[in-house]
Amino acid sequence: MLAELEDISRHCPDRALRLRGTLPAQAGQEAFELVIFRGFSSSLTHPTAFDPDSPVLPAGSALDGAELLQAPLRPGSEQVLAGPEPVEHFLDPGNWRG
Repeated sequence: MLAELEDISRHCPDRALRLRGTLPAQAGQEAFELVIFRGFSSSLTHPTAFDPDSPVLPAGSALDGAELLQAPLRPGSEQVLAGPEPVEHFLDPGNWRG
């Protein structure tokens, strides 16, 4: 699913998609945030590998929701265009228009 969202984001350079969910952890689940922008995924809460072919999310991760943001992101004054929605909602490129 992330690869599909990254592909859509390549065609929407003025949009970023923030995903929220949980990662498997030793003591249960741990919250995470991930942003997809211009074809790339980057974690806001956890380190990511330098290898772009490595998965950003480990097996057992759960995606809880997504928000479409105006890009570029401006800390402290971000503009939410749509969401929160189920992540699958943004598999439709038409839903990236906000």
